[in-house]
Amino acid sequence: MAPTSGQSLVGEAGRRRGVVAAACLLAWLLPARAAAQDAAAGERAPLPVTRFELPNGMRFLVLPRQGAPTLSFVARFDVGSADDPAGMSGIAHLLEHLLFKGSSTIGTTGWVAERFYLARIDAVADSLVPAGVPSAEAESLAARLRALEDSARAFVAPNEFAEILARNGARGLNAITDHDATTYFVELPSNRAELWFALEADRMADPVFREFYAERDVVLEERRLRVEDRAGGRLEEALLAAAYRVHPYGDPVVGTPEDLRRLTRRDVAGHHRRYYGPGNAIVAIVGDADPREMRAFAERWFGGVPPGERPPPVTAVEPPQTEPRRVHVRFDAGPEVRLAWHTVSAAHPDAPALAVLASVLAGGVTSRLHRRLVVEDRSAVDVSVGGGPGEEFPGLFTVSAVPRAPFGPADVEAAVLDEVARLSADPPAPRELAAVRNSAAMGEVERLSSNLGLAFQLASSEALLGDWRRTFELPAELREVTAADIARVARTYLRPDAVTVATVGREPEPRR
Repeated sequence: MAPTSGQSLVGEAGRRRGVVAAACLLAWLLPARAAAQDAAAGERAPLPVTRFELPNGMRFLVLPRQGAPTLSFVARFDVGSADDPAGMSGIAHLLEHLLFKGSSTIGTTGWVAERFYLARIDAVADSLVPAGVPSAEAESLAARLRALEDSARAFVAPNEFAEILARNGARGLNAITDHDATTYFVELPSNRAELWFALEADRMADPVFREFYAERDVVLEERRLRVEDRAGGRLEEALLAAAYRVHPYGDPVVGTPEDLRRLTRRDVAGHHRRYYGPGNAIVAIVGDADPREMRAFAERWFGGVPPGERPPPVTAVEPPQTEPRRVHVRFDAGPEVRLAWHTVSAAHPDAPALAVLASVLAGGVTSRLHRRLVVEDRSAVDVSVGGGPGEEFPGLFTVSAVPRAPFGPADVEAAVLDEVARLSADPPAPRELAAVRNSAAMGEVERLSSNLGLAFQLASSEALLGDWRRTFELPAELREVTAADIARVARTYLRPDAVTVATVGREPEPRR
């Protein structure tokens, strides 16, 4: 399979979630020297980022950095699963997989012959779509479709896109689809920079969605393994569906099985043609880069590509939650509980205070929830706080915990609500805030210490906050958060009448 996104699936989404954009919070938590120097420089004076925009709307951010002769490329398309059309959930994620299949010149050994079979495949698929096709006829058409794909596969050069990059020293080729965007990334030797521009422009302007139905089956199997057969995946999907009644943040990134099975190659091709053009793309390049050379490459390879359309705006507004909601997933696994509250987008003024609140509650072994649940009561083996499922629109503040026998989800829920109430009434002491400010999420620090991490940070800030510079202003904003701010946002957002509680386990536990 092409190197695509396991982490984009709903069951993995918790690892990437943050109350604000991850880069925003983590820019503040930077003990590593290189990243700390960059953040400090960003507060004093602008970093040497060159920003330019092509006439078709494609934006580029280039940050030269000393070090190894390598470049990190991050291409973010502002088209995520929240933009999936009605009845086509999962189309953005499936498209992410398919864009590694190549074009009419890459990934094929005989394009004319392959194109002949693809046209016949599309014709058979069109016959399968109507709901009224009798079952026996549908089975026959499905078998015909598989046979045609097998014939077309004789003219496919598998994984050629990735292999070209690998032969030229690429590392970390991958992609992520989330609710807000689809992001492709790779690291290359700097003397192979133009290869990235050539390949990306080729699959932007001339993609071929070959092996479509086989890849659709791969995604369905991926969904089964990562969501349907995993307690955490089922729990996350149920939580989002319960918390969001109107907004598409409640829909799974991977899509529903019913929608996925209805998608055709023509559907995906049309979605790509409309929305995956330069006008929706932000590219961040960090490393051994000459901004003038990068601009010349950009104009040469992307300048003639039509801009494409903006996706229709997401106008759905989630109504205020005024009473608790509960959902239980029966699954043959030990119990787990998640409590979630609606909060704000990454650009909201309260986002920094919510980020600090998250660290006060569960930011390490000295945090309130860890001390209460894991150390003192010994009612949980693990507790964490996250955000998401996106940052462009109001997201969730989520507390996740795994109860320790003989305690159950109800015991953990009561303790979490008690600690939130205490924090709402009694702001954290100065030493508590100092401990939070001195903490470090080491895995994320490595991400931001690297060229690739900074490229992600720049692209996200430009997309979510409207300016790449904003990400380097956030450390100061986070340091200005007061104890009173933390108590205020806890009272405002983490209300007991506005919580959604999701549990998973063999049987729902009676409430006490």
